[in-house]
Amino acid sequence: VFSSSMQSALFIIDSIIDQVTNNSDSFNNILSTSVIDINMSSIPTFEEECKLESWVKVSPDSHFPIQNIPFGCFEKPDGSQRIGTRIGDFVLDLYEISKLGLFKSLPENGKCFQSKVLNDFMGYDKPIWSKARHIIQYLLSNTSNKSLVEKYLYDINKVEMVLPCKIGDYTDFYSSKNHATNVGIMFRGKENALKPNWLYIPIGYHGRASSVVVSDTPVRRPYGQLKKDINDKNTPPKFGACQRLDIELEVGFFYGGKSNKIGNPIRISDSYDHIFGMVLLNDWSARDIQKWEYIPLGPFNAKNFCSTISPWIVTMDALKILKLPLPKQEP
Repeated sequence: VFSSSMQSALFIIDSIIDQVTNNSDSFNNILSTSVIDINMSSIPTFEEECKLESWVKVSPDSHFPIQNIPFGCFEKPDGSQRIGTRIGDFVLDLYEISKLGLFKSLPENGKCFQSKVLNDFMGYDKPIWSKARHIIQYLLSNTSNKSLVEKYLYDINKVEMVLPCKIGDYTDFYSSKNHATNVGIMFRGKENALKPNWLYIPIGYHGRASSVVVSDTPVRRPYGQLKKDINDKNTPPKFGACQRLDIELEVGFFYGGKSNKIGNPIRISDSYDHIFGMVLLNDWSARDIQKWEYIPLGPFNAKNFCSTISPWIVTMDALKILKLPLPKQEP
């Protein structure tokens, strides 16, 4: 009985192999004709993108028109994690777009988008970032591949956003004069609010990369030493939950491109070639813990328990039209 069953199974397998072999050419022809190659001369330029209109319905007041095209990572209902971009109220699955062969003009045919995070893509040079963004704009404005592309548009409410990349390091710069002055008043009074070195060198400290989380992640109130009057030498601090949890609305920069070796700084004139994009950042602060612990080495547990970022990295290309001149610097 076993031998007879095996022979029947092998016969069926042979039949399937024959059918696949005989039909492979026709299958490949169907596949090749279903995807229309992108005419790279039709890819929009920076000057042209302001006039683009997407075939995806986008609300006029949306932060995600076709002129944006940010990059991020999301989790599908089945648990798989993908790289995507956002257009209106939809997420475009760039993993699936790369599998269709629509990123042929990118290194390795856009294989970087088949990763779970953006690090591989961010490791390329700026021209590749710009090229990928323009190809996506083309796909969302030109209808030649619409029937294929629209299959991989997911309702933003049906996916869960996750961190866009593996964050190797995180530095917090004290770059706003108004903010530095306000915090200085909080801790040292008006007379000694802004330290003289702030006007001459970048003031910053290393935060904790492992506690950077994406929007909507619950934040746990930290515990630490609390001391109402830090100059009171007779009263010891108490241990307890933070009572002055504060928020700081900041901007986070993601860096990419070719890494520099230790001891070889990146020139300021080349900085734009390394800034992949920006996110909004909430630098949670436990003010009552911070004012006691920050002397003399600066922030510690009061500042590194959680930093929340928005999930979409907006590219510098998209923000280019919003550039404004800097305030006059003194000195």
